[in-house]
Amino acid sequence: MPLGTWLRAGTSAAALVLGMAGTATAAPAPAPAPASTASTAQAAVVTLRYDDSRAAGWESAIAAGVASWNANVSSVRLVEAAPGSAAEIVIVATTGWPQATLGPVRPGRQVRVELGSQAVDQGYNKTRIAAHELGHSLGLPDTKPGPCSQLMSGSSAGTACTNAAPNTTERSRVQSTYASALAALAPTNGRTLVDAP
Repeated sequence: MPLGTWLRAGTSAAALVLGMAGTATAAPAPAPAPASTASTAQAAVVTLRYDDSRAAGWESAIAAGVASWNANVSSVRLVEAAPGSAAEIVIVATTGWPQATLGPVRPGRQVRVELGSQAVDQGYNKTRIAAHELGHSLGLPDTKPGPCSQLMSGSSAGTACTNAAPNTTERSRVQSTYASALAALAPTNGRTLVDAP
């Protein structure tokens, strides 16, 4: 077949395809690609269970302290352990000064929080105490002396302080600690911090 015939046939076929394209129905848009494994892992929330079955008299303060942390950070969530099941944070009531193991605690590991009545007897707020000690479990050290706006200033803020919410810096530290997949390999500090004035 001569070259001119091939060119005319090719041009006619192209025109036919273009003409039909205008009358064809639109194909549905492709479904979005699933999120990558890396971004899914970064968005995962670390769940830590707490056991307050031996913290009689502190239940409402613990619940308020837990609610404060859950409202202020999204990379970690504190939930009450089912009766008889394992918990990462064991909370007990004592007669001494409040104290806690310095974390950050990881799933499957364990820290202890002691909510001491001696601080309450001296006028310190129970909810602030509970939230402060939970902050230790999440890896925050004391920042004494410090203002009432710093949850981790603890007793140095005085007995009039009732703030039970972490400030921006405290929230950011906990958020980044639990948001990183590599942070899961970090060991719990294991040091006990006593919060006496």
